[in-house]
Amino acid sequence: MTKARLQAIAILLGIAAVFYAGTYVGASGIGRNTAVADSNVQLIPSSSTTVIGDSSAPKGVDMSQFWTAYNLLNQRFVQTHASSTFPSAQKQLYGAIAGLTDTFGDPYTTFFPPSDAQIFKDDISGSFGGIGMQIDDNAQGKLVVVSPLKGTPSEKAGILSGDLILKIGTTTTDGLSVDDAVKLIRGPKGTDVDLTLLRKGNDQPMVISVTRDTINIPVLNDYKRGDGIFVIELYSFSANSADLFRNAMRDLVQSGYQRVLIDLRGNPGGYLESSVDIASYFLPVGDTVVTEDYKGKQDNIVHRSAGYNIFAGVPNFKMAILVDQGSASASEILAGALSQHGVAKLVGTRTFGKGSVQEMVGIGDGAEMKVTIARWLTPNGTSISDGGLQPDIKVDRTVDDVKAGKDPQKDAAVQYLLEQ
Repeated sequence: MTKARLQAIAILLGIAAVFYAGTYVGASGIGRNTAVADSNVQLIPSSSTTVIGDSSAPKGVDMSQFWTAYNLLNQRFVQTHASSTFPSAQKQLYGAIAGLTDTFGDPYTTFFPPSDAQIFKDDISGSFGGIGMQIDDNAQGKLVVVSPLKGTPSEKAGILSGDLILKIGTTTTDGLSVDDAVKLIRGPKGTDVDLTLLRKGNDQPMVISVTRDTINIPVLNDYKRGDGIFVIELYSFSANSADLFRNAMRDLVQSGYQRVLIDLRGNPGGYLESSVDIASYFLPVGDTVVTEDYKGKQDNIVHRSAGYNIFAGVPNFKMAILVDQGSASASEILAGALSQHGVAKLVGTRTFGKGSVQEMVGIGDGAEMKVTIARWLTPNGTSISDGGLQPDIKVDRTVDDVKAGKDPQKDAAVQYLLEQ
């Protein structure tokens, strides 16, 4: 690159973060998890403090059955040894809202009473108590580890992406929601939680004891390899990911390296704004990064590149992106955009496939609802939820590889870049 081009890039790097600032607070962001780091909730600041929606009674809905049941319970119920304390009117109301929410059959549409809503807010701040892993429901409705966060107790204890969670302590996870599982996993720093896990390829479950700690979500690490490849390990898409990525781009430009390896393995997602901003470093202005598909409920929203595109015209610039089943949400948005626009090759295994959009909505008195409002579509119109992204170069990394300190996925990505 010429000196003038380097100066132009440096200017771009200095102003890059402002283009999409304020568009969203979060989108594929740290979502439903509380002890763990879930990945896909669109947070609109006003909605978490302001009541949104029509509070009038819907036309054509006969609520007489509900009020009959309400009055029957409150007039006739007698507490016994087998029953809990008589619920307050407020608790009954929250129970009714939670039941209504459950009828939609969507694990990502959730009601938060005020206490749970506050826990959720604490978690999306990026620091929380727990063991540091993202969990979710798989296609069979079983609780599964999406990814342990790097450097956290869950990773150090040997938990892997794809592990099925059969028990938390002595409580079976059959029929247990992710939210309830999270509450069981949470606990004071220094205490232990036993997880009964079933790992792919194993016939028998195993019990792993994990000591809880304060979890600070790592964000990014970058370094130069001796073979001319610049590596960026992106662990999450937090509020400051775009700024940290801009710094990494500055380091990359100054290094003169033209081969880049971005590692998104185990990255559970984060803020939409961050993924769009990062994609903008490699795409022309106006290129589609991701589309929010509302299925006719409102006009779709297309998120486009701001067009930093700092490596345009660099003939030898090559990129590979490492992905696995732990790459979810915002990771899939970034990987899908750069892959489908021909900027990067995906190396590894299929991504998680978390492609729905949730919005947090305040409904009064500190209670909130997380509602699925749309789905993510990649630039070619594919729904991320339909099986995730398939790699261009499929390479597995086995448990034995991890134990032996081997990384065939990274080796394959390096080989691809060096052969270009």
